[in-house]
Amino acid sequence: MNFIDLIWLFFIASALSPIIQKKMLESARLRLIRKIEKDRKSRVIAMIHRQETMALLGFPIFKYIDIQDSEEVMRAIRMTDEAVPIDLVLHTPGGLVLAAEQIAYALKGHKAKVTVFVPHYAMSGGTLIALAADEIVMDPHAVLGPVDPQLGQYPAASILKVLEKKDINKIDDQTLIMADISHKALNQVKNCVKTILSPKLSEEKAEQIADLLSRGQWTHDYPITYKQAKELGLPVSTKMPVEIYQLMNLYPQPVQRRPSVQYIPVPYKGGEERPNKSML
Repeated sequence: MNFIDLIWLFFIASALSPIIQKKMLESARLRLIRKIEKDRKSRVIAMIHRQETMALLGFPIFKYIDIQDSEEVMRAIRMTDEAVPIDLVLHTPGGLVLAAEQIAYALKGHKAKVTVFVPHYAMSGGTLIALAADEIVMDPHAVLGPVDPQLGQYPAASILKVLEKKDINKIDDQTLIMADISHKALNQVKNCVKTILSPKLSEEKAEQIADLLSRGQWTHDYPITYKQAKELGLPVSTKMPVEIYQLMNLYPQPVQRRPSVQYIPVPYKGGEERPNKSML
């Protein structure tokens, strides 16, 4: 074997290594999902959106709720007997309203208990999906978010504010058209939230929550904490199984050249001696 052969072997190994690592990671995910299913006697569905990177070119790909997600989740629900509970692990910044509504209605229609686990955040469309659950299990520091619709780069509620603050004769046609669409979008999302929350909550409570989350009272990235969700009357708890955190570890962000967060990855307990440099 000469030097050229060694170079070819290096390139082949470099090309195959990411594929092998990906397969091993997928296998580990499936094993853990199956373990959770056996422990909880449920169907586990994971919808975890991380920023991913193309294998060869290194371009970042931003993940969000899309039609493919709704198709896959609805297919999983159809394959689940009505008597089998569903556990949805949700980690998402949001996405398409249509896709989020489809998933929410499909979960609402499932007769057995539906539990949504939010280990970190489920914003916007993710919150809309979480509202369809019989129970939302949040990490004590996890957050939900408002579901007010966005038209392009502008919140629908903010577009309507223009009509209130400016003479209609001084508003251009495009803004008026966007305001009309914004009015419809706000009503549609509010009605959707109200429908999803009924009959789990009273009609009055469902109306109150639907209005608060959709009317644009907060910025779209406003964090609704566990405490605030509890005060709103949502069915939330903090009984997060440790396996959910383990599952999240199997969906890592792309490795950067210089990590922005570092720590010693071992549990620390009170009164124990901390590892020092000489011990590592």
